[in-house]
Amino acid sequence: AAIDRKTKETDIRIKLNLDGDGMHDISTGVPFFDHMLTLFAAHGFLDLSIDASGDLDVDSHHTVEDVGLVLGDTLNLALKDRKGIVRFGHAVTPMDDALAAVTIDLSNRPFLVYNVGCPTCTVGAFNVDLAREFFRAFATRGGMNFHVNLLYGENEHHILESIFKATGRAL
Repeated sequence: AAIDRKTKETDIRIKLNLDGDGMHDISTGVPFFDHMLTLFAAHGFLDLSIDASGDLDVDSHHTVEDVGLVLGDTLNLALKDRKGIVRFGHAVTPMDDALAAVTIDLSNRPFLVYNVGCPTCTVGAFNVDLAREFFRAFATRGGMNFHVNLLYGENEHHILESIFKATGRAL
């Protein structure tokens, strides 16, 4: 599936192949977010192309959230009527000191549970709270009952990396 979406704040093009092998070409203008989306695609064996630009002179909030919206829309389009899919997915994924569990139900009944604390709330220039906004948008538009549980972790980079990897694997 592929979707293009342009608003006053962002211009986003996404192509998604659920039956891929992890090929990715991701550019959002937010380097840490690109890294997380790359891990999501690679660990989920999803072919994913994202070309996004946004009002990064303001901050990265619109870009990150809108990528979640468009990625959710693209997933929803790729799932079509959802007949014949394996509805449930679960993955527990470590990254050094962090361990995250992600459980997904592609029920078309969107809901996000996000049990993640953040000790310092930033990774470089990336605000960790934006990950929650991304996942909320992705779950809502993708029609997912989506549960993220951080079991433990100290390093914010490792925490988010374990979450994005687990999300790819669960999907």
